Amino acid sequence: MRRTERYRVQNANSLWNVYETVSFWKVMKCFIVIQIGRITPVMAWKNWLYRTFLKMKIGKQASLALMVMPDSMFPERISVGDNSIIGFNTTILAHEYLIEEYRLGNVEIGSNVMVGANSTILPGVKIGDGAIVSAATLVHKDVPAGAMAGGNPMRIIFTAEQMAERKKNDQPVWQN
Repeated sequence: MRRTERYRVQNANSLWNVYETVSFWKVMKCFIVIQIGRITPVMAWKNWLYRTFLKMKIGKQASLALMVMPDSMFPERISVGDNSIIGFNTTILAHEYLIEEYRLGNVEIGSNVMVGANSTILPGVKIGDGAIVSAATLVHKDVPAGAMAGGNPMRIIFTAEQMAERKKNDQPVWQN
């Protein structure tokens, strides 16, 4: 179960009333900073932008690839641990605007996590340390530490124990 806070709205759908829930100027600032960050080729600069202007919690040597889209309304609710990789064009959402309500939830991505390209991470989700999320996955629930998950709907492909066994049996042929 995702951990989200739910807020009921009256009359029109929640997105129609978006600026009653978040400042227009905050959204504009976040949008501009994120658009710059999405195309910034130097990870240290991108992390500095996101930490400084968006108040995101970004760990040491975390890498948000080209075109990663953090939440444009509540980026401060996103944390990424040390040495994690968020793949190309991944979207990380901390909000959901629905017809009769909107929801907010923190997104916690642990350390040494790999999220494949074109994935979407929904609000209120925790991805544990050392987890792997395959490309094009809709992360709609927690991913345990060390596990491999993927698909739409997402499912656990290998548990942490199975991943450890696979790694133990792996005999890589290094090219360098």
